[in-house]
Amino acid sequence: MTMNDVSDIACNDQGFDVAVDLGPGWRIDAGAEPSMDAWLDKAKKDPAAAEVGMYLTHNGVVRATPRMAVRGATSDERAEGESLGEVASIDFSYDTDGLIDAVKAARELPGVHYIRVWLNEGTLKVGESLMYVLIGADIRPHAVDALQTLVGKIKNDLVVEHENYE
Repeated sequence: MTMNDVSDIACNDQGFDVAVDLGPGWRIDAGAEPSMDAWLDKAKKDPAAAEVGMYLTHNGVVRATPRMAVRGATSDERAEGESLGEVASIDFSYDTDGLIDAVKAARELPGVHYIRVWLNEGTLKVGESLMYVLIGADIRPHAVDALQTLVGKIKNDLVVEHENYE
């Protein structure tokens, strides 16, 4: 199997669910929003689980505050962001091939033994999930570093977010 093989294609009541399986402990999911409890249960049964001392999760959600109001580099940029009004929804998409490459790179980070990623897509309302990331690593600093690195790569380079204001 190559890293770009699609391992799972199933249809459920919410549409098609496609997953890319990068081997034991490495998975990118699409489709219906996952259960973090189910993910953790599966991770703890993975062959690499005996090497993992910490699982760390990330659940990014759509917020009402405009990105520029939160992340503006200057006070003028933040003020401009605040003047936009509240976010009603976000048009969200991502680069699948880039995501596969990012997971491949993250699995080479020190101490990382398990990664699972899910990204949403389409027009999402405030409070809806954008992404889930689960990292399993040998020690806390490795889990924190890997999560920061992978989520940073996804957010900075691989997703397109267009905010729609009220």
